[in-house]
Amino acid sequence: MDILKKLFPLSFKTMKEVKDLVIGIVVYLIVAILAGVAIFLATLITGWIPGVGALVGWVLGLAGGLIDLYALVGIILQILVYTKVIKD
Repeated sequence: MDILKKLFPLSFKTMKEVKDLVIGIVVYLIVAILAGVAIFLATLITGWIPGVGALVGWVLGLAGGLIDLYALVGIILQILVYTKVIKD
């Protein structure tokens, strides 16, 4: 549990109201969207370079998938902590 608390500190923050839960979910969504936009722009800039563009696109696609997975797991953990399925 300590590893999860270190990896997802926002999910284990004390939430007293639904407002706190919604704010945490919105933060995860904004981070995922901003990362997606940054990865899209980086892929757009480097995508036209033969060979290197494909490699950069592949690496950035993998990074984008991991960021989306992190946000999804963070939201799920936050909901589970709020509903007290997972105890602190």
